[in-house]
This record gives sequence, C-alpha cells and structure tokens, in this order.
Amino acid sequence: MTASLRIRLLWWMLVPLALYVSFTATSEYRAARHTADLVQDGRLLSSARMIAGSVQWADGALRADVPPAALELFASPQQDQVFYNVRVEGGSLLAGMPDFPHAASAPAVDSPVWYDAALRGQAVRAVSVARSMYDNGRVSRVRVSVGKTARSRDAMVQALWRPQLYRQIGMVMLAVALACIGLTFELRPLMKLKNDVADRDPSHLEPIRAEGLHAELRPVVDAINQCIARLSAQTAAQRRFIADAAHQLRTPLTLLGTQLQYARQQKAVDTALDEVLAAMHVSNRSMVSLTNQLLLLAQAEALDPARVPAAPVDMAQLAREVAEALALLAQSRGIDLGAELAGEAIVAGHRELLRAMVSNLVDNALRYTPAGGHVTVSVRASEETVTLEVLDDGRGIPAETRARVFEPFFRAAADTEGTGLGLAIVREIAQSHRGEVRLSPGADGRGVRACVVLARWHPALADAARQT
Repeated sequence: MTASLRIRLLWWMLVPLALYVSFTATSEYRAARHTADLVQDGRLLSSARMIAGSVQWADGALRADVPPAALELFASPQQDQVFYNVRVEGGSLLAGMPDFPHAASAPAVDSPVWYDAALRGQAVRAVSVARSMYDNGRVSRVRVSVGKTARSRDAMVQALWRPQLYRQIGMVMLAVALACIGLTFELRPLMKLKNDVADRDPSHLEPIRAEGLHAELRPVVDAINQCIARLSAQTAAQRRFIADAAHQLRTPLTLLGTQLQYARQQKAVDTALDEVLAAMHVSNRSMVSLTNQLLLLAQAEALDPARVPAAPVDMAQLAREVAEALALLAQSRGIDLGAELAGEAIVAGHRELLRAMVSNLVDNALRYTPAGGHVTVSVRASEETVTLEVLDDGRGIPAETRARVFEPFFRAAADTEGTGLGLAIVREIAQSHRGEVRLSPGADGRGVRACVVLARWHPALADAARQT
C-alpha cells in the first residue's frame, strides 16, 4: 500500500464511488430494460389487436385482411423483422407464417399472453390474443400472434441507459479532479509546516507558529513545540553548564598562572624543577585559552539571530584593529600579515563577537601558515553585503576534512597548537548575524580562503532599530 496521503485519500473516495456507480448503473440498466420491454410489449399488443380487429366473416368463412398500420407500428432505424400468425383454433391458418411458435398456454379472451421464442434462428418477443367470432349461432375462436426481433428494444435500452452511465462516470471524474485540486490546496499548510521544520537551523529552537493551520494539524504542532521546548531547555542547561564551568575555571587558572610565573622568577635550585614549572606554565596558558574559547562559544551559541543588537560596526576598522593586534605574533613566526580594506563596510551586530570572529580567523590562518608565508585580511563592500576574507598560503585543508573543521575540538592537523574551537566560534557568530562562512582552496590551490558574508548596514535598519 502506498504511503502517499493524497493517494490514500483518493482511494477512500474512489472505491465507494466506484461501488455506487456500479450499483446505480445496474439499477438504471434494469429500469431502462423494463421501460423498453413495456414499450415493446405495448406495441406488440396494439398490433395484435389491430390484426384481430380486421378478422371478419365473409360468405360463411373467416377472413383476415392485415392492415398495414398494424405493421407500421414497428417502423424504426434498426429495421426489426416482424412476424405474425392468424389461426382459427383447431382450424385453418388465416394469415401469416405457418411455423410461427405459439405460447405454451392458450390466451383467454381479453387476456393477452407475452412470451419469448425463437423463429428461424432469431430470438423474438411475441404476444398472443384471442377473439371470439359469432356467425349465425356459430362461435369460433381466433388466435392472433405477433412477434418481432429485439434490435429496436436493445437500442432503446442503450439510449436510456448510456447517458445515465456517462453522467455517473463524468461525476466520478469531476469528483476526483476536484479532490486532487482541493487536496493540493488544503495540504499546502502541511507542506509549509514540513518546510519550516526541515529548513530550520539546528540552533533555532523557537516554537512553530500554528496560525493558518487546520484544526487537525494543531495537535501535531503542539507536540512538536513541546519537543522543541524540551530540547531548548536541555540545550540552555548544557550551555549554562559549559559557561558556568568555564567561568569557575577562569579565576583559579589565572591565579595558578600567576603563581607559576612567580615561582619561575625565583632562583631555581634544581634545573629539572625549573623545566617542570615552565611546562606547567605552558599547560596553564593553554587551559586559560581553552576556557576563554569555551566561554566565547557558549556566548555565540546562546545568541538568538532575532535578538542580535542592531548596532553599526565597521568591519574594515575592526579588521585593521585585529591585524594590528596580531602583527607581533605574525612577526615572531616570520609570517607576512597584510590587509586590504575597503573605505567603509558597515554591518549590524555585536562588536565584540564580530571582533572575536575576525581574530579567530586570522589566528587560525597564522597557526597553519609556515614561516615565510603570507596571510592577507581583506574586507569588501557591495550594495547589499560586506565580505570578510582571510587568505593564507599554508598547508591547506584536505577536501575530505573540510566539512568537519567547523566541529568543536576538531583540528585539521594534530601537530598544530590550538583548542580546535576557532572555526566553530566563527560559524556560530556568523550564523547569529545571519551570515555564512565558506572555505575554499587559496590561490593556485595553496592554503585556505576563508570567506564570511554579512548583510550590509542601511539607514532603514537604523530607523527600525530606533523605533524598537
């Protein structure tokens, strides 16, 4: 059985309609056959009585002059054959065919008998009537039988039945067409609901709006919204846990780093102890960086795109500040860090999060670019969008792992330092600002080209922000 709701509903409608049409067609055929039989039998009786009325006594003998009108009653385009027989009961044939079949029982006067018979290989419908003839005290009974083939009767049945059948079939076809059209229109809310659920970002856990939906669909939407509410609560609890844990770790790790730094400044008696303190200081610094990244990721994930502050941010200026802040890091690694910035590239958003996005992109490029390489930060603006691009000529990202680099804690190369959260943070911040991130190979297939596209700020957005 097909899983299509539309086809299943059509089957539920078609099967009863087909049974109804079959029943009504059979009933109408029987009614048409009965009507045609009545018309045929009436004509046969009229013809037999006209012939019986033409039998007269002449010179002491019975004579039958069959009037033409008695046979013209059966004139039709089907050209039925008409047969008759006029005979004195127990006596001679007065007119007609001598081998005309008679009814099994003789008719009484004023009591005609209809019957079906076969004559010369043809099925005929016949009637027999009886008439008493009186002459000088004598009484003779005359039997008149008239029969005809059934071609005109069958044609009448078809003429009465077929139009009804065609109308019934036409009604079924019209009902199917209207049902298909109606289902197409009425299932649109269901398809829209499906698209709303399928096209949603996994991080967007807002309830589904039930306006415009049929009453039968609202319990489904309510159940989905209840599930979304549970997921939202669970996700929020998980994010709060990560943020709280990172926040709680931040202070003791900072204090531990200070203590380790103080310990290293003291005269170390044991060289091995000094090496251990140096390693602990590096590990502590990595833990502090991981904690800060976790806090930033939790903040970016918790940001609702509909509630992002609509403050203007100049991406060109922001990129310049990040490039200046990381210039010393690039210089220490022997990497040429350059910038190609537009005059003005204003977007709407959260300045600190956007700074973190740019900083993570540039820092990620510096980590994967060897000494002597180049990293270029560029910002371009068009009528509708602002594009931030960070290009490096490092080792690049293999195509098979390019789709996974946005996963938290995933690193394309295991021998590279870092937390594995940088690109995950970039994606969350870009999506919270209704933007998108794309990664592609750099120039000549070397390195990585990271591109973030954001909507450009317009004065109309500023007016809307002031009104709200």
